[in-house]
Amino acid sequence: MGIPLGAQSADALYADRENIASAKRAAELYEEASKRDQGQFEAAWKLARTCYWLGGHAPDAEQRAFLEKGITAGQLASRLQASKPEGHFWTAANMGALAERFGIRQGMKYRRPIREELETVLRLDPAFMEGSADRALGRYYFKVPSMLGGSKSRAEQHLRTSLGYNQASTISHYFLAELLVDQNRIPEARAELQRVIDAPLSTEWAPEDRDYKQKAAALLPTVR
Repeated sequence: MGIPLGAQSADALYADRENIASAKRAAELYEEASKRDQGQFEAAWKLARTCYWLGGHAPDAEQRAFLEKGITAGQLASRLQASKPEGHFWTAANMGALAERFGIRQGMKYRRPIREELETVLRLDPAFMEGSADRALGRYYFKVPSMLGGSKSRAEQHLRTSLGYNQASTISHYFLAELLVDQNRIPEARAELQRVIDAPLSTEWAPEDRDYKQKAAALLPTVR
């Protein structure tokens, strides 16, 4: 059940997240609900999910604050319902975005917690959100330097595992394409990018699909 706002709801606003004003209002409502009742697990993890989106789409000056708020909300959800994957996953997602976008200090700070949260999701429910923990671990092992535990082979293994849950995942195919480009496996990389472009739009994740289709269309001509 969504968190009500008259005839509308925070969930409906989140569904319209490509409109940043709607996403920000959804975040406000989720945050209010989580503060009214510290048992609001749903409000906390949905706040973390919305902050993750805003951390990549709000104006640049606002992104870091949203990601930090997303970590706090995800950690609250994890404390409230430690046996459910949502809080763990969205905590890791916000940490990962901070690590990728805001420098080596953030990467060092969150390197171990990201992996631990995602491994917790795998223990709880490996199929959660169509293999999202494997997808995120694939990205993790690709981005972390080998001297700190990164591994291109483990990255590929996790990404291909995630595709076992959804062969049409634009994000998994795009992440795999970037890994293949890094390894100079050009024909395979181009094929993965084409799969992103050709994939149908998901009903639930259409905004994310559109993002990755645009990225794939921009990257494909440069991969030769």
